[in-house]
Amino acid sequence: MTTTVRTQVAIIGAGPAGLLLSHLLAASGIESVVIDQRSRDEIETTIRAGILEQGTVEVLDSLGEFSRARSVGHRHDGIELRFAGAGHRIDFHKLVGRSVWLYPQHEVLKDLIAARLAAGQDLRFGVTALRVEDAASARPRIVGTDAAGHDLVIEAEFVVGADGSRSVAREAVTGSSTGGYFREYPFAWFGVLCEAPPSAPELIYSNSPDGFALISQRSDTVQRMYFQCDPNEDPDRYTEAELWEALQARVPGTTLREGTIFQRDILRFRSFVAHSLLNGRVALVGDAAHTVPPTGAKGMNLAVADVLVLARALEALLHENDSRLVEVFAETALRRIWKAQHFSWWMTSMLHVAPDASDFDRLRQLGELRSVVESEAGSTYLAEAYTGWPLS
Repeated sequence: MTTTVRTQVAIIGAGPAGLLLSHLLAASGIESVVIDQRSRDEIETTIRAGILEQGTVEVLDSLGEFSRARSVGHRHDGIELRFAGAGHRIDFHKLVGRSVWLYPQHEVLKDLIAARLAAGQDLRFGVTALRVEDAASARPRIVGTDAAGHDLVIEAEFVVGADGSRSVAREAVTGSSTGGYFREYPFAWFGVLCEAPPSAPELIYSNSPDGFALISQRSDTVQRMYFQCDPNEDPDRYTEAELWEALQARVPGTTLREGTIFQRDILRFRSFVAHSLLNGRVALVGDAAHTVPPTGAKGMNLAVADVLVLARALEALLHENDSRLVEVFAETALRRIWKAQHFSWWMTSMLHVAPDASDFDRLRQLGELRSVVESEAGSTYLAEAYTGWPLS
């Protein structure tokens, strides 16, 4: 027995992109159904880091009482670039008059889910999308199974794939579940969560002969730190003392405040942009459309930018039967996507030590870092890109 649901916009994925899109559409009177194969608890408890651009925070302000980014998150007005044993602060506020907020992605999801459910959103957990059909028609549809395992079809005037890097919707748009421009990096991040106070007031991005390290934060009592490692590293190989030794070696000149490490994982690096973001009445946003290395803190922010462009296009299409903004959605979104890809690649290549790096490569890299911190123009570019370009 098959259940058929009809709506204006069907959204696969209850991540930041899918939930924010449903919120923006509802504000303009467009109904949507959002599905996700995960449970609500799984979505809200899968811990992920989050640096929010100022523009992203301003968009989340529209959640009203449900937005906690400013009240719970931590505003940062700069970062520290550390190399050759010395730290150099990039003052965002002084250079571009903007800031970022340290606010984990799972907390953003809690806010979005609470806001959407309070507004009566049709939000379905445990629903698996198997495929998207009829992309070129006026009534594309999602074929899947509901939480009880029964067949489910969702017919809509538009379908959006916001279902992450393993997107089901991508095949309907590009013709392949993996179709896109791709780059794999020869290193990964070894990440730890520890019970300790912050080691610095702002994030430290450190380039050292031993490799890169990021000294980040989570709260006043829990910290997130990373160091460069081999992608095939075994996270259980190190003792706790060895992990602290590896981290400390990569931030010479800063004494880390140590504590019990209660989580460790390996974060692989990849860059990806789908060959196409739109086919007929099916579009891709967020990680379904692209992924970036975490060095530039662009992932969730880029998803928000995609959604703003698509929401405006869908308003014109569904309210005014004007398809022009939908037709240029991909072109418009890709301008920012490729800028973000460049910035993420640039930060990554400037701060990490490649496995095959020569003495020339290492000295050139130090010259690049000095060019950034000793030039107001160089520092301004980093500050502008890190805090976020203007949103559409």
